[in-house]
Amino acid sequence: MASARPYPRPSRRALLIGAGAGAASLAAPGLTGVASARGSEVDSVVEWYDLTAATIGVITGPLQVNSSRTWAIGWIAAWRAVTRARGGAAADAALAGALHEALTTLSPARVADLDAALAATLDRLGPAAAVRAAVENGRDAARDVLAERAGDGLDLASVNRPFTPPPAAPGVWQPTPPGYAAAVQAGQGDGRPFLIEDVPAYVPGPPPALDSGRYARDLAESRAVGAAQSTSRSDRQTDVARFWAQTSLNGYTGALRAAVAGIRGTARRVALVALFHAATVDAQIVTYAAKYRHLRWRPVTAIRTGDIAPDPEWAPLITTPAHPEYPSGHTTYAGAGEVVLRSLAGPPAGPVVLASPTAAGVTLTYRDWRELTRDNVDARVWSGIHFRHTDEVGAAVGRLVAAAGLARWDGRPL
Repeated sequence: MASARPYPRPSRRALLIGAGAGAASLAAPGLTGVASARGSEVDSVVEWYDLTAATIGVITGPLQVNSSRTWAIGWIAAWRAVTRARGGAAADAALAGALHEALTTLSPARVADLDAALAATLDRLGPAAAVRAAVENGRDAARDVLAERAGDGLDLASVNRPFTPPPAAPGVWQPTPPGYAAAVQAGQGDGRPFLIEDVPAYVPGPPPALDSGRYARDLAESRAVGAAQSTSRSDRQTDVARFWAQTSLNGYTGALRAAVAGIRGTARRVALVALFHAATVDAQIVTYAAKYRHLRWRPVTAIRTGDIAPDPEWAPLITTPAHPEYPSGHTTYAGAGEVVLRSLAGPPAGPVVLASPTAAGVTLTYRDWRELTRDNVDARVWSGIHFRHTDEVGAAVGRLVAAAGLARWDGRPL
């Protein structure tokens, strides 16, 4: 467990991150946008949200659940600390202390940036003893949560343990072209969740049989609209597929930020971020428990080697991720995120415009949280990397996991 660090030397600057920043700027590797500002002009919750996003940066799939864990730990600690504070500057200081401690412990490469950010926050809040005490209370809350989550199986080594696929057979997952990379995230389903208790209870039943009408329809759809050179996929469908090829965590960072900016109350806003990431971690755990139980083959394997009109040259629009098919991780995450946002934030205050750090020039606009789930379901089919039933089941599982997790929450900080 990390020991307490001395306060970074206060600077004569404050970090001002605009409330209108898009997803691309949230994921920027550096903490930029420094300007002088009066305390009343800085929203500390949004400020430290953006700092958390910048600390995580743009990630790949194998890093996702570990990065989601970092979000959850930091913001659960902030939730506890803010709840204990008495509002005002003390609450802002508690928030900053908790997140600084959690993020510097879990992302030590970003210590210098985070120290500078904390110095700016403290400079803005002033030297009152209550502010300094609140920072220490935040640090203590972070240390407590870090201790509670030690050994939870969501470290990178545990999540990405080696996996040997079974012999090739119809319907059975095998490494996919072009790289035929080894399976990733095989241990993720054994991680310890935040909200739910019995992970196997949420694992869906098996996918459709290979001789079923549903499988035949899904295979035909993925073959036609998901091909790299598809003539039946529209430009808009291609844009949606490319947009949601990014990790779900990066894709939802801007959406959650819009929800945070649209509601009031420091504790309520911090709780939203904490519960969103706790629920989506749980959904990711269930997803991979299911993936490595069912070991379903991907469309590229089915189309190239299956019994129905095999096409050895077929390729998907987006390179297939290196893990089994069923259910979809993107749509499970989306279903869980939708439930948390609808339950705790209500409908968006206005259009939510999202950009992607991995799909230059593509922006999507949403007016309801359910629309993001819809696009995730479609996008994975239009990408050629999933079957539609896989996506629909994923979204249903995510909704179920999040609803069950929120039902167990008693209203107090986790």
